[in-house]
Amino acid sequence: MELINSAVGATSFIGALMLYAGYIYTNAYFGYFHLDSLAMGFSTFELVMRSLRLAAMPALEVMALALLVPAIPRLLIALRLPERHLRRSHELGRAIARAYLGFVAAGVVLMLLWRWIQPYAWSAPLLVAAGLLLGQTRAAAPASESRRSSWERTVSLSVAGLFLIWVVALVAGQLGRQDARRDTDQLVRRVAVVVLSTDPLSIAPPGPHVEDLGRGAHYRYRYSGLRLLIERDHRYYLLRLGWQKSTDPTYIIEDDDTIRIELRPGTQTRALDQGCSRYSETAQPFRLGCR
Repeated sequence: MELINSAVGATSFIGALMLYAGYIYTNAYFGYFHLDSLAMGFSTFELVMRSLRLAAMPALEVMALALLVPAIPRLLIALRLPERHLRRSHELGRAIARAYLGFVAAGVVLMLLWRWIQPYAWSAPLLVAAGLLLGQTRAAAPASESRRSSWERTVSLSVAGLFLIWVVALVAGQLGRQDARRDTDQLVRRVAVVVLSTDPLSIAPPGPHVEDLGRGAHYRYRYSGLRLLIERDHRYYLLRLGWQKSTDPTYIIEDDDTIRIELRPGTQTRALDQGCSRYSETAQPFRLGCR
């Protein structure tokens, strides 16, 4: 039962942390495009799935290292290293653990320098959390101080947990904004959208290219030069080519009887044997001067 309770507790904590990280990431990403992620109605499952964006190689390496560090003494013994190397490794480990206050102090100093350490501000709470966790190890305190009250340990672990959650929030927000900037730079590669409307849409310039197809066309007005950000509940969130965060809006088009949405491939580059051609959303190639 104790094992089951521990597994359930760990699973609940990880699930809540993934939900929190997914919300922070999603809010930062769509906030870059002037959108409120709560108003867009993402489900819990979608937020948890978006939190997997944090499972990049650096994060996985740090997690693997954190799991490996407590097992280093057993690993060294299994490798049958000479006694003097084992003794030196133990001494090094004790020295690092006893310097836990230095980790906390370094983190506090970095927090005072917050505006000058961007985009690595997450290192400040990470150092504080690492110091608090090291302070709970047996090697961190002499034998006379090894007996600490459960209240002190609970407070230290709780504060360390809060700082770790802060680290996750900082990293998730940074990744969300970073991915949004990258997608903006590569906007031409996203799905191209053509909006056909029976009535003119109230889109202020600079906006998409507008064509009047004449009175004989049911969908008279054609809007092109748009790219799809996301589609949710028959609402298309669109950006114009050349979108700029500081000046341009994000268009929200609801698909109904007066609107027809056409989705087309974005710009693609295809290398040929005797040259190269670039295909636009109108599927009309034009030659490029390349060898």
